[in-house]
Amino acid sequence: MIPERSHRLSDLARAGFQELTEAQTRLQALLEHTSGVSLTEILDDLSCAADPDAALIRCSAFAERHPGRLSALSPEQRRRLAILVGASPALGDFFCRVPDRLEEILAAEGRVIDGAEATRELSAAVDGMVGEQGWNALRSRYRQLLAEVALFDLLAGWSGDATDVFEDVARSLAALADGAMEAALSLARASLVAGESGPPVPQKRIDAVRLAVVAMGKCGAEELNVVSDVDVMFIVDTADADVIDDEALMRLGTRLAREMMRAIHDPALEPPLWQIDANLRPEGRHGPLVRTLSSMTAYYDRWAKAWEFQALLKARPAAGDRDLGGEFVARTRPLVWASATREDFVGSVQRMRQRVTEHIDDDDLEVQLKLGPGGLRDIEFSVQLLQLVHGQYDERLDVRGTIPALEALVTEGYVARSDATRLAADYRFLRVLEHRLQLRELRRTALMPRDEEGLRVLSRASRLARTGSALRERWQIVKRDVRELHLKIFYAPLLSAVAALPEEELVLGSAEARARLTSIGFRDPDGAIRHLAALTRGTSRRAKIQRNLMPVLLQWLSDGTDPDFGLLAFRRVSEANQDTPWYLRLLRDGTVAGERLMRVLSCSRFVADLLESMPESVAWLERAESLEPPALQALLDEMRALASRRDSIDDAASALRIVHRREILRLAMGRVIGVTDDDEVARGLNAAHTALLDGLLLALRRTRPDDDAIELTLIGMGRFGGGEMGFGSDIDLMAVCRAPESGAPDDTLKRASGLVAELRRLISDPRFPVDLDFDLRPEGKNGPLVRSLESYRAYYARWSVTWETQALLRARPVAGSAQLGRDFVALADELRYPAEFPEQSIREVRRIKARVESERLPRGVEPNRHLKLGPGGISDVEWLVQLIQLEHGSRHPDLRTVSTLGGLAAAVSLEYLSDESGEHLEESWRFASEIRSAGRLWSGKSSNVLPFAREDLEGIAGVLGLPSGQTTELEERWLSVARRARAVFEREFFGYSESDERFPSHSTPIPTGWGDQRRDRSGAQ
Repeated sequence: MIPERSHRLSDLARAGFQELTEAQTRLQALLEHTSGVSLTEILDDLSCAADPDAALIRCSAFAERHPGRLSALSPEQRRRLAILVGASPALGDFFCRVPDRLEEILAAEGRVIDGAEATRELSAAVDGMVGEQGWNALRSRYRQLLAEVALFDLLAGWSGDATDVFEDVARSLAALADGAMEAALSLARASLVAGESGPPVPQKRIDAVRLAVVAMGKCGAEELNVVSDVDVMFIVDTADADVIDDEALMRLGTRLAREMMRAIHDPALEPPLWQIDANLRPEGRHGPLVRTLSSMTAYYDRWAKAWEFQALLKARPAAGDRDLGGEFVARTRPLVWASATREDFVGSVQRMRQRVTEHIDDDDLEVQLKLGPGGLRDIEFSVQLLQLVHGQYDERLDVRGTIPALEALVTEGYVARSDATRLAADYRFLRVLEHRLQLRELRRTALMPRDEEGLRVLSRASRLARTGSALRERWQIVKRDVRELHLKIFYAPLLSAVAALPEEELVLGSAEARARLTSIGFRDPDGAIRHLAALTRGTSRRAKIQRNLMPVLLQWLSDGTDPDFGLLAFRRVSEANQDTPWYLRLLRDGTVAGERLMRVLSCSRFVADLLESMPESVAWLERAESLEPPALQALLDEMRALASRRDSIDDAASALRIVHRREILRLAMGRVIGVTDDDEVARGLNAAHTALLDGLLLALRRTRPDDDAIELTLIGMGRFGGGEMGFGSDIDLMAVCRAPESGAPDDTLKRASGLVAELRRLISDPRFPVDLDFDLRPEGKNGPLVRSLESYRAYYARWSVTWETQALLRARPVAGSAQLGRDFVALADELRYPAEFPEQSIREVRRIKARVESERLPRGVEPNRHLKLGPGGISDVEWLVQLIQLEHGSRHPDLRTVSTLGGLAAAVSLEYLSDESGEHLEESWRFASEIRSAGRLWSGKSSNVLPFAREDLEGIAGVLGLPSGQTTELEERWLSVARRARAVFEREFFGYSESDERFPSHSTPIPTGWGDQRRDRSGAQ
């Protein structure tokens, strides 16, 4: 029976309870254990809790386990208890286990604790103890002190704004961590002397070991979370070399460090506090846990990477021998500030940032307070990068904390005061939310609740918004603000430096501007400053719009592979579009056009060069549909219409080349931004090249009526014939003619040769080189450019050799007379799909392939990096598929295809290859083709070799959409893919396993007509 009056469930709902019936039952039970306290008083107390249901459960449990103690509390103490356990049910569970000092803690409004206090109180708690007894005592006293800090923090939110005391709270939490590690180190020393974890160690030897604990990260910055990994490094030295030698010093130092860590985070009766993480030490988890000062100094002098110096930015002696720790920090400080001048500084910083996000689920990224867009990491990254960039010149930036660093950046003129004030407020807001989330269960988390109930509890705990939905809305505003400020603080001052804008609050000097540009990846900051000046200086509307755009555009450029070239290309494109009214409006108001433009300009010289000649194509970037390649028939219709409307052949060719160039640009832009894949690129390139050839032939016939009666067809060969072209592929052709019934064969051949010669001239584009390669014709370069169908028939009947038959496997009519093309295909089918392919011919194919491998690789190129001729490369896959087609094509129509992948799929379906073998071969062929295309897009040059240069590997990886800094992964993937494909090739083509000797290269010369050294005549382009 509930006394006083019957409380309706609505009264409980108004107090904040969610489980109303259960709460009513628990309240009645609680009243039975709390004499002299009314239900109204209890409800008033619990209504102050962030989670009244959780607070009621903990208060009930406490009253049951410790009779009389809850009743003895004053009204103010009860209210504070409700606030404390309502925000931290985990602390409520702790006080149920260890009720000591609860009344003393609740008697005050909490407190701020400094390092000396924390060390004194925690060390006193473990005095005279060893082993788990000491661990439990340390953890219990730590949580009592944590409750005092948490109460101070929570009550500050009740009386004002919790963000106002964030620095005090974070500093107190760091002090508690220092004190806990100091007390744990005392326990470790005592435990080693007592032999708790191994053979006992004489006190004299323990005293001779100087061990310093250097805090890193948030603990080092004295901005620690409620629960966080505490990053540390251990440094050891001897206090008496006569007592302990170097080997024993390292051994004992390691035992002390491990025992100290166990006291903090090993399982025991009282749960662990947090994890001590020593993985930021030299060589990470693979390196020794402790090092001497001289070993540390030698490592950072010789071997450390740039990101390791960034990690030292917040280093601070936290426990143990503070003098030793301080000396380490002092010795490494000059190296920290010099790190921004190191090669690949930007890349190393970006990789360090990625390291903390790579294990985060995509589903969690948008609810991440710390790692998500507009989160704590954006703020900390921006501040640290600015410190490292400018701290090499300005020692006043040598501060560890984020807020103090922001204040120093403002004082020294690197960040506008108004911007820093907003960013600091956002940082405090996010950190208070993080503290409340971690306080609840005393576990590490930075995930905002996804459910309404979780948001409601968080809003009540933080008191930063009245409701859960209001808190979510405020958080979204803060995220957008952080992102905006991240861009403005880091990039906008560059514009004030180059444009000297009077309305800007902040103006960087040229030295600072160069340093900042260098830090975001520009290798030529002076050149970048000139381009920025040209784009933004002046009072015109265009200059003002570009000044507003450039902070965001610079961010996107810096995310690309070559921001220097990207900025230069952007200037050129902007100047080419300066009279176009929609251009800047598109970049300013479009949703994705600006970001996509910066990506293609900084990742692809191929695109940038083409875009400069067709600057209006920027408009395509706003809509993905505009980047999709048109169908072949649509292009044929457009090209034929253009060819029919031009009187001059040169005018017609010029118009056709522009359309062709336009479609190549469309394909390249779509590939770089990921709208189109390599299969779509192949279809698009085939359509563009085919339509261009068809249109040019039509225009030639219109302007040369005397040649109109001559039948001429162009046969695509190699990857063009197979319809599998990439940006690095040649346009391989053969030309076939047929004289009219009344015509003279010699005259027909002469006129047809003239048509082809004129075609080669007309197709040449000064803005975009397009070459037609006829070297796969019979007799190669030494043979006639054009042959009649009968001449081909006679040649193949008398002189044809195996490789020429093999080359015909990818022959396909692409332009000109359709009937003549069909007649040539009928001739080719007789040769490429013979009824019998004898063993002698098989041996000949194998012999030639072996000769190609031994003699056609360019001198000085590592074979395993050659994408075409190297082991497991394109040639291996194509030769194997072609051999299967030659042997079995006559019996199986599915094998009669000009496509390598189509032939491979048919060979697997017909069980000439296993599914696994087919997968390995296809993966290698596709990946090699992707790398070749990406290399052309990146550099504008074709190459068959996987480069060694990091810059080129980064460029290829960027085009392929791989994250920055994964060049090693790119190389390793190619080598792995090629190795598996090569194993299949050797087994299926040469017929031996890895244990067999290699197929010997034949010593006889390669047949006449094989062609020059650039081509292997296999049809692999």
